[in-house]
Formats: sequence, C-alpha cells, structure tokens
Amino acid sequence: MEKKTRLIKKTSRTFLLTGLVLAVLSSIALYFYTKGLLQDQEEESLYSTEARVVNALKNDKTVLSFPPVTEIKKVQHIRPEILKDTIIYDPSQDEMEEFRELSTYEKINGQTYQITVRYLVVESKDILIAIVFSNIAIFVLAFLFLFYFNTKKNIKLWNPFFKNLEQMKKFSLSSNEELHLVDSDVLEFSELKEEILLLTSKVRNDYKNLKQFTEDVSHEMHTPLAIIQAKIDNIINEHSINKKQFDQVSSIQKHIQRLKHLNQRITILTKIDNNQFIRVEDVNITKILEEKIENFKELEIDYISLSSKNDLIASMDVYLADILINNLISNAIKHSSQEKKISIISENKTLVISNYGQKALQHPEKLFLRFYREVNSVQSSGLGLAIVKKICDLYNFDFSYNFSENQHSFSVVFK
Repeated sequence: MEKKTRLIKKTSRTFLLTGLVLAVLSSIALYFYTKGLLQDQEEESLYSTEARVVNALKNDKTVLSFPPVTEIKKVQHIRPEILKDTIIYDPSQDEMEEFRELSTYEKINGQTYQITVRYLVVESKDILIAIVFSNIAIFVLAFLFLFYFNTKKNIKLWNPFFKNLEQMKKFSLSSNEELHLVDSDVLEFSELKEEILLLTSKVRNDYKNLKQFTEDVSHEMHTPLAIIQAKIDNIINEHSINKKQFDQVSSIQKHIQRLKHLNQRITILTKIDNNQFIRVEDVNITKILEEKIENFKELEIDYISLSSKNDLIASMDVYLADILINNLISNAIKHSSQEKKISIISENKTLVISNYGQKALQHPEKLFLRFYREVNSVQSSGLGLAIVKKICDLYNFDFSYNFSENQHSFSVVFK
C-alpha cells in the first residue's frame, strides 16, 4: 500500500525541492554569467594594453618588457593572434599562477614584433566564488524566511479544512449529534462545508427511513406468519386430511419456518449494523459450546466432540455470543457429509470448528457474503456465516476458513 503524506508536509516538501532546484540553477547560471563578464573584462584589458604597446612602438617610444605581464620580441614572420589561458611560476608567491594571455604579431616601422600581454586571473576567480556563495547565502536565507511564513500561512489557510475533516471522522449514522463544521473565507472551503452538511443530512434521513422500514417489515411479517402457522396447526389437528394434503401442509410449514428464520436473521443483521448491541461482558464461550452440544444431542446429533483445556472467555454481548456459536455449529451440521465427526477445539483464545468435506469450496472468498450458498441443494438462508462475520467484525475478532485433509475448518480468534 502506498504510503500517505500529510497535505502540509507534501506542499512544504514541494516548496523545499523547488527552492533547492532554483537555488542550484540560479547559482550555476550566475557563475557562468559572472565568469563570462570577468573574462570579457580581462580580454578587454589585454587588448587595451596591447594597443598601447603598439601605439608606443609606432611613435618610436621606448617600451620596456615586464615579464610575465608584458613581453615584446622581434620576430621574422607574422603569425595568427593567440588568446589562451596559461600557468606561470610566480617567485614572489613561490607558486604557479593562472594568467590570461594575448599574443599578437604587428609589423611596425618595417620591423615585425610579437607582443605578449598577460593578465592575472586568480583574483577574478576569488571574486567569482565570493559572488556565487553570496548569492547562495542570500537565496537560502530568503528561502527559509519565505518557507517559514508560507508554511504558517498554509496552516492557517487549511485549518478549516482540517477541522472539518476531523468532524467528518467522528460522524456516525447512528448518532443524532450534529456536525460542528468551521466556516472559511475561502470560497471552495465554504462550499465544501455546505455540501458536507447537505450530504450528511440526506444520508442520515435515508438511513433512518431505511432502518424504520426494515424494523416495520420485520415486525409486520412476524404476526401474519404466526397466524398462518396457527391455522395450519388447526387444520392438521382438527380436520381429517389425506396423505397428499398432509405433505402439502407440511411443506407450507417448512417454508413458514424458513421465513421466520430469515426474518429473525435479517433483524439481527440490522441490529448489528445499527449498533444496538452495546452491552459488553465476559462471556464463557466454552460453557455455551457445552450447552449447545447437549441440545444437539437431544436431537440425536451425537457426532460432535469438544476439546478444551481451559475456559475460553471473550468480551462481547452474551446474546451475540450465543448466535455466533449456534450458527457455526449449525453450519457444520448442515454441510457435514454422512454424519462424519464434527470436531470443536477451544484453546488460547481460538475456537476451531471442523467438519468433513470431500473437496474445498470453489469460491471461499464469497463464503461470508449475504445469501451466498456454495451448494443450492442445502436448505439454507445464506445468512448464517454472514452474521458470524458481522459479529466478528463488530468486536474485531479474526474469522477465517481453511480446507485441509478433507476438513472444512472455521476459526475465530477472540482478541
């Protein structure tokens, strides 16, 4: 997962990188620009000195050589002008010094001269370096000053956004507490605030309407189903019916029971979504397991074994704990082949329920989805494991499925 960065830090980092790049580029540009100006100045000085020497020679004035600054030699042939950098030993400093050198050839009064003029460039480089470093120092100081005030201004500018974001994190559909959003003089932030208030208000209204609808439907379904069930019982008990009629009535009873269970489970899911199970206490999961196994034995389901060294205690609603255990065991019974042994292991905050299976599930990733059934032949609402997953998510328990050695295993880790 890509690492996220805070807005202020990201904008500040961009500002820093931009400033650094500008500082480096401007220093490089200033270096070459200043170097070019100094070099032009040096060459202008060389040509000026050379012109004075030529003028003096033309006027038969005595011109003395001052090596290595100025040298005048008589030569036989005229050669092209040479402008270059050279290094000459300076006995006064006992070191090699860099000079800019201009060598020209002039024919004056019938005599050919080589005029060499040199200019010490060491001081020019010192000036160049001083200018560049001064530019960097000024740029860095100005940049830090701007960065500080820019960061402060950005924090103040974005403060309403951050405060409103914190309020949005606390927003809950099940709570009637109003959002206290901060207004801003920035038009976009102000519009964002109004849109958030409008959206949250609409979502809450829709949520309340849907919640009310679900509760009403669940409540209204319960009474008609009970009446239908009672009348069917009366038909069976008070009237003489043949086998065909009995089978049809029995089928109706089974579907009524399925509707009752479906209605009950949808109601449970709705209550979990609405955070209506707020009571939390220490529940003895091992004790609930023992009670459930005894109840199933009364129904002649005696192939369930429990292995537990210590009592497994979990902090949750006791009613949800009962539903969780009942759904897991019922699921194992429904999908167990040929009444094979169902194994329940409880230890170290972990509950594992395993039942026999010939092959692994084709779509285990869909196992906890509502109304999903891997095998259509099994009479199931497809909500049992969805409720278990919802309960585990509510309390941050780890719920997982695994298939190994012809065993379907469901594990719950009670953190």
